Amino acid sequence: MFNIMKKALTGVAMSVCMSVMAAGVPTAAQAKTDLSMYYPVAVGGPLTKIIDGMVADFMKQNPDINVKAIYAGNYNDARIKALAALKSGKPAQLSVMFSIDLYELIEQDAIVAFDDIVTTDADRAWLKSFYSTLMENGATGGKTWGIPFQRSTIVMYYNKDAFRAAGLDPDKAPASWDELIATGKKLTKGDGSQWGMMIPSTGYPYWMFGALTMQNDQVLMNRAGDQTNFDAPATIEALQFWKDLGAKHKVMPKGTIEWGTLRKNFLEGKTAIMWHSTGNLTVVKKKAKFDFGVAMLPANKRRGTPTGGGNFYIFKKTTPAERTAAMKLIKFMTSPERSAEWSMKTGYMGISQATYDTQKLQDYVKGFPYAAVARDQLEFATAELSTYQTGRVRKALDDAIQAALTDALSPAAALKEAQATADRLLKSYR
Repeated sequence: MFNIMKKALTGVAMSVCMSVMAAGVPTAAQAKTDLSMYYPVAVGGPLTKIIDGMVADFMKQNPDINVKAIYAGNYNDARIKALAALKSGKPAQLSVMFSIDLYELIEQDAIVAFDDIVTTDADRAWLKSFYSTLMENGATGGKTWGIPFQRSTIVMYYNKDAFRAAGLDPDKAPASWDELIATGKKLTKGDGSQWGMMIPSTGYPYWMFGALTMQNDQVLMNRAGDQTNFDAPATIEALQFWKDLGAKHKVMPKGTIEWGTLRKNFLEGKTAIMWHSTGNLTVVKKKAKFDFGVAMLPANKRRGTPTGGGNFYIFKKTTPAERTAAMKLIKFMTSPERSAEWSMKTGYMGISQATYDTQKLQDYVKGFPYAAVARDQLEFATAELSTYQTGRVRKALDDAIQAALTDALSPAAALKEAQATADRLLKSYR
């Protein structure tokens, strides 16, 4: 009798266990893998809600993985907090951080190359599925360290109603530096109520400057991350042009222009043109009370913009199970369907051609063509400024830009100082 009851109870237990597993509920044998992910919110809008929704969808499909998204302010905050967590003994497993953090993260031995994690041909093909221009800030030394996600280029937003009022063609954005000046003069009102244009020079001035130098056919650094071109003649010319827009041509305010309030100024009609991240596109679309347009940045010797935004990284202090789980999450978030959803909800660009091949994004772009401007501009894009000692090198350039714009130094003198600082910082890496 005892043996009969034992067999019966064992059968019931096995049946319950199989039912639980079939329902997707983790058992003791399927212990959950916990992931903490640091995430920056660099541009306004309901990004946290969007990320929370994507994470929730992922966990429904992967009940054996628990993901906690930790929102860490801007990109610099995300990097500082993630690295502090690593040193504290309570590390996160992955993070979205600046694509330009690559060299610093490698130097600190903080991240693992995706090439060292992937095991299948399908995964290796996945590593090569993203736009090559976006991968310029994610790969070095023959390995892939960052996977693009929250990526952007700088685009030109313009107020079509203001163009009409000034007698300008609302469907023709300025396509050259000369046209930008001429258009800006017609859009600028003498009483200061409306400027022709604004380029932000706080927050990420080096990024905007990378667009101007590229338009003047000059990149800011080499691909090895150990040399900068801050005092090149074309770089100095680009900074002089930026300064002249306010000081000489008077199409935008003299001095510095705040990154954080520029979108508000545009939406309130205080500037007819703004240069800003494509990550603002959906917010502008929802909040603009006027007809607006989006165009590629103008050319001088050529068109140009740096790419921008954040990549996914996996930290080195992770177990094999955590790396496997992190890979699942990153592949989910960067899948064509999810990337398309992300692009439509935020304005950030899709990260692969497969994203733009999805029916949902094709339909969206057909009804709202401006959603493809940032992607189309990749043809003229270059990598964002990234070197070893990135933070200090970037600060030297930021300081030089602001010194020139505020008349503290001439563009040439300011950039020569920045180059001397960069040379000192990068000498040992050459």
